[in-house]
Amino acid sequence: MIPVYAHGFFNVCRDGTIVQHIIFNYVDPGRRYSQIIKDPEKLEKELQVVSSNMQKFLDSEEVLINGARVYPKVIATWIGFSGSEERPYIEFLIVFKGEFREGINTYEDRYEPDIAEYDYCVTWVFPQGSRIVDVDVGFEYEIIGGNVLRFNVLEGSETPGYEKISFYLENP
Repeated sequence: MIPVYAHGFFNVCRDGTIVQHIIFNYVDPGRRYSQIIKDPEKLEKELQVVSSNMQKFLDSEEVLINGARVYPKVIATWIGFSGSEERPYIEFLIVFKGEFREGINTYEDRYEPDIAEYDYCVTWVFPQGSRIVDVDVGFEYEIIGGNVLRFNVLEGSETPGYEKISFYLENP
């Protein structure tokens, strides 16, 4: 399987919950996943393997909200196809929670720097009425409507190993 693209969506809730939805797109010329998905036992085993691998990756990161460590957890994983059996995707639903306060809140993520093997896009949606005040993700970014952050990472780019997003929140 060849990774070709990924989307990461972070939905930030006023109560401090962050719901992360990641979709990895692949090209599978040998149609390995089309065989796996037809066998319920093989599918269950593959879902367990990819979920475990993602959880290990998440556990290697240090994620902080307002300076306190939080622990992202994979709560669901799906495998499907984007139009053909040669275009599988793996989809993860990840949740974590921190303590927000009125005023400025900060999300930080420390991870091992790497070279992106494929293009990907990340979108953060903060609660209505909040506003993003500072961003350090290592790449050019766009803020839309004050509360939506979006950035792209191109294949071959070096990831910085650190991300920080600060946002203003009233009445958490």
